[in-house]
Amino acid sequence: MEGFGVHTSMWTMTWDQAGCEKAVAKARAYGMDFLEIALLDPPNVDAAHSRSVLEAAGMRAVCSLGLPQEVWASRNPEGAVDFLTIALDKCAAMGAEALSGVVYGGIGERSGKPPTRAELDNVADALTRAARHARSLGLLFGIEPVNRYETHLLNTGWQAVEMIERIGAENMFIHLDTYHMNIEEKGIAQGIIDAREHLRYIHLSESDRGTPGAGTIAWDEIFSALRAVGFKGGLAMESFINMHAEIAEGLSVWRPVASGEAEVMENGLPFLRNKARQYGLI
Repeated sequence: MEGFGVHTSMWTMTWDQAGCEKAVAKARAYGMDFLEIALLDPPNVDAAHSRSVLEAAGMRAVCSLGLPQEVWASRNPEGAVDFLTIALDKCAAMGAEALSGVVYGGIGERSGKPPTRAELDNVADALTRAARHARSLGLLFGIEPVNRYETHLLNTGWQAVEMIERIGAENMFIHLDTYHMNIEEKGIAQGIIDAREHLRYIHLSESDRGTPGAGTIAWDEIFSALRAVGFKGGLAMESFINMHAEIAEGLSVWRPVASGEAEVMENGLPFLRNKARQYGLI
């Protein structure tokens, strides 16, 4: 899971055959090391086709998702395990290296109160069983803390550490995101410091989710912290250009965050690559 990647939202949020072929071709053209696939509808993914296209392009992949409301782990751990089992099976069949994201809940899951012991117990139970299945498939399994407006369950690097150490699965890791860290951490790099022993993946996302380098994220602080902790994981640029209506609602993306693919890939991508080189991460 090392190197520089990009989230498929740059080109598609529908992982069908057409979306797969477009995203893989584009990622290869931009010289990406891997592609992060938004696995929003696991049962209907043509895994054999995806694997064939990825292998033909020499493109590595990881997958990410958030749980649908009917199987939020805090309320329905059995349903969450069933959904994650299907998603993990698809990841393995596609040849992906990991499944990560808001695998413990849904984007927009808020109770209006702090998480209860029962909710966190349910989440831990579901993730423990999902991690066990992931390990049987040779997959890594990550959790991504996100901001308070998207969930009340896990918002900071430290909360992710508590959950992952409670579960104790060797194949689990923490997946941070600079957009969320910018909202939730005491300092933009605090999550990196807290999560360092478990940190294997990070979303490089601007303060408005648009073009990296054109917002207010303190990129030098982010990259210097990654270097300081000896980060060796995946660096994934995430900018939301193509959005399903339901995803846009959950993320509160109400206006264009960039003029299009060219702005992000021709300005934001070189900016992040240069920073990563400056700090010896690639």
